[in-house]
Amino acid sequence: MAQSRRAVVIGGGIGGLTAAVALRGSGWDVTVLERAPSLEPVGAAISLAPNSLRALDVIHVGDEIRDLAAWQGDGGLRTPSGRWLSRTDADAVAARFGGPLVLLHRATLINSLAARLPSEAVRTGVDASLADPGDADRPARVNTPDGELEADLVVAADGIRSAVRQVLFPHHPGAVYSGFTTWRVVIPVPGARFASHETWGRGRIWARTRSRTAASTRTPRPSRPPESMPPTARGPNCCAGTATGTTRSPRSSPPPAPRTSCATTSTTSPTRCPRTTAAGSP
Repeated sequence: MAQSRRAVVIGGGIGGLTAAVALRGSGWDVTVLERAPSLEPVGAAISLAPNSLRALDVIHVGDEIRDLAAWQGDGGLRTPSGRWLSRTDADAVAARFGGPLVLLHRATLINSLAARLPSEAVRTGVDASLADPGDADRPARVNTPDGELEADLVVAADGIRSAVRQVLFPHHPGAVYSGFTTWRVVIPVPGARFASHETWGRGRIWARTRSRTAASTRTPRPSRPPESMPPTARGPNCCAGTATGTTRSPRSSPPPAPRTSCATTSTTSPTRCPRTTAAGSP
């Protein structure tokens, strides 16, 4: 009987857990190493476009997540005064792209993924590092406080400041600050009704949308709303919102590119505004 292949996934976030579930479904023996002491429900919301849901179908999570779709009716882009710049209908988006755009709390997605792995496959509180990437003739080696692990495959899912990437590509510059700062907040307000939208101000974005999943943790609000935030967006009648500001001079900043996953995703660099927008996650 052939010995199963062994994979070590460094990082227990959405990417790491998704990779682990997919590998295990393909017959791999998988261990996930997460530095945090537990898979805490941190973060705010995430929007999943139809193509990402189809990817989740491969690991049999897609339908579960589709059932959480909350965006109905119109959504779109607004000016700081509240005037609509463009509008998109949720049914039209689903018809064009083959499914809904689903917004949910990141913790909900992580819980769904982790539930498809045996408890012993996810090890938390482990500060792992790549000791040797291996090659065709020898396994890779991963250091942990409890000893060394050997693997036929190591998946680096340890974030934008990946220590594994630094080992593999020591000259990679890593993440570079783009000049934009984003505040995210999730506020449970059952029964709130409003059209999901992004508001564009000069060098700033405010977005809010509804979600059917409640967060068990909350991200602190910004100390004050961005100057371009419309008065209607300052109230407590939203479930998930994003405020984005730039450190550049407002007069020199062209409007950010539209992000049609408008509730929780903000632009990271200023670009010209296209004439039309299409629905879908970046």
